[in-house]
Parts: sequence; C-alpha cells; structure tokens
Amino acid sequence: MAARPVVLGEMPSLSKLYVNAAAQAARHRLLGSGNAAVLPEEGHQVRGVTVDVANLTAYQHLLGETASDVLPAGFVHALAFPLAMSVMNRDDFPLPLLGMIHLRNRVEQRVPLVFTQPLDITAHVENLQGHRSGTQVDVVAEVRKSGTGAVCWRGVSTYLAKGVFLPGIDKPAAHPAREEFRAPDPTALWQLGVDTGRAYAAVSGDFNPIHLSVLSAKALGMRRSIAHGMYLASRALADVGPSRGDSFTWEVEFDAPVFLPCRVALDISTEQETSGAWKRSDFVAWNPHSGRRHFKGSVASADVDAGAPGREDQVQATHVSQ
Repeated sequence: MAARPVVLGEMPSLSKLYVNAAAQAARHRLLGSGNAAVLPEEGHQVRGVTVDVANLTAYQHLLGETASDVLPAGFVHALAFPLAMSVMNRDDFPLPLLGMIHLRNRVEQRVPLVFTQPLDITAHVENLQGHRSGTQVDVVAEVRKSGTGAVCWRGVSTYLAKGVFLPGIDKPAAHPAREEFRAPDPTALWQLGVDTGRAYAAVSGDFNPIHLSVLSAKALGMRRSIAHGMYLASRALADVGPSRGDSFTWEVEFDAPVFLPCRVALDISTEQETSGAWKRSDFVAWNPHSGRRHFKGSVASADVDAGAPGREDQVQATHVSQ
C-alpha cells in the first residue's frame, strides 16, 4: 500500500475530475508532459463513507442483483471509483487519465458489507510497467469498516495508456499469441438499449461522455457510445447468482468494447465440489452476430485460486470508466 495516504474530507466529484483531466490534457498538448516514470507515493483516503440506500436499491434493480442490505461487489467498486480516479488525476501521476483503457479487474470480496456500516476507503497506484502498446498501471482500492484495520473488499483495476511510452520503462519484447475464441452455446442473451450507459451512470456516478450518447461519444472519437466495462462485469456477476456466497474472488478481462445498442451473448459454466457445494463459475460474453469476444472472467470461492481469466493483454477500447 502507498506509504502516506492523504485523507480527503469527502469523496471527490467525478465530474470535476473529468474536467480537470481535460484541462491537464490540453496543457500537455501545448507544453508537453515531461513526466518521469515514477508513480506518486501517496494514496488517497476518505473515512466514514456512507451509502445512500435509494441508490443501492436502484443499482440492485438495474443489475439484476437480489435485493439485500449487503452491498454487491460491483456496487463497492462504484463507491470507491471516484477515489481511485482522484489518484490518477494528481499532477504527479505520469500517465494521461483521459483515453486510458481498462484491461482487467480483480476483486477480493473477503467479508460482506452492509449499507448501515460507515466505510473507510483508500486508493493508490502501483506496478507501472511497459505494454506492447504503451504503459500500464494498477489502481488499487481497499475498503474497511470504519475504525477497523481489516480489509473487507479489495479491487485491482489495470489500465493502459495506449501510445504512451515513458522513459526508463521497457516495452515487452514479445507477447503471447492471441487465444482463438469459439463461441459456445449461450446461456443468456442481453438486449442492451442505447440508454444503457446513462442508466448505469445514474447509479454509479460515472458520467464519462463515451457512455452517454452517440453525439458525446463521437466528440471523443468513438463511433457510438459504449457500455461501461464494470456494468457488464457486474451484470455477469449478478447472473452467477447468490450461490457464490459471502467471500469470493471475481476477475474479468476485457477484450472488445460493447457498442450500444446491441445484443450480448453470455455463457456461464459452474464447477461444484464433490459435496455439491458451489466452487467456481466461469463466464464469457461475445457479439452473437460477429462472434467477437467482449470479455471473460471467473467467480471463485475464496478458498479456491481463481486464477487469471487470461493474459493475452489484448488492447480494447473500454476507456477509463467503471
């Protein structure tokens, strides 16, 4: 963990962070970045974060989660996301925030959290390293019950700054051959409307323009708006269902963006213990028309090594957002 977390008085505003990131990008285009390949040592922390129960209910309804006082793992990610963004928005963060690509996510849900508990949330960055297409970094968020030391939820989001090669960071000499994907028979078919991004933004607070409308997405170089990566991953987690229990690991790797509106095919396969208890579920989603894979991942009991959903390190276009 970062050595010196800076305690903030309240959760940062995502809209203000996006505006500041745009201003930083403009300054860098005019003056050059001159950033060294060094990550900030300080993380950010907010204590006593409370949950709005109406927002929690709206999230559960949108994602198809079972109504409960327990916070879904994806909801905790959304709760911590502004703090993680604030670390990447620092002047001493060496990569440009706008245009970053979300490669993968790993969450450890160690104990359940309920909406009545105030939470302490911390975020920091680590593992700056070269990628064949630029430079990648891990953004780590940890959530504790206020006044306790034990981490209840931990999320690691890996992002890529495509086309950014920092001095002193070696580019990998080679990369594994791309895994061939053959679409299985789907177990579910999602119909995602053009308003999917706006609906998720309303419950997550992430109003990144690439998700909101065709016009706002085109203004940022996208041909249409795209679904939030964590909306897709969280919906897959909800489809796995409550059999996963209270303690689990959840991994997802993103391959290709989901342009709206569209249909998404999903397959979930489940592995059980010899006793019949749930052990692990793997999921994969793809475009039923083209057969192109959008993402894949797994949910595993906490005492099972979930492994990585894949390490092709494929570049995709789910830009920094949830």
